[in-house]
Amino acid sequence: MFTDPMSPGEGLLIAPCNSIHMFFMRFSLDVIFINEQNRVVFMYEGIKPWRIGRIVRGAKSAIELPERTISASATQVGDILSVG
Repeated sequence: MFTDPMSPGEGLLIAPCNSIHMFFMRFSLDVIFINEQNRVVFMYEGIKPWRIGRIVRGAKSAIELPERTISASATQVGDILSVG
């Protein structure tokens, strides 16, 4: 919130986290929710400012990414991510 958009290749890991809101954001984001095994359980592509996301059952963390990162990386629900 209150920051400039992320550059390609950047992201923000939020843990623990199973829901997000986009209050006070000035740009859209892609968001990937992962479980304890880093398996993708849900994704938002291009969630817009001032929206409220749903509670994602089984999610333990959220990864906020620049818009269009999900499609560019071909990430899908069920993928296992290397997070570090």
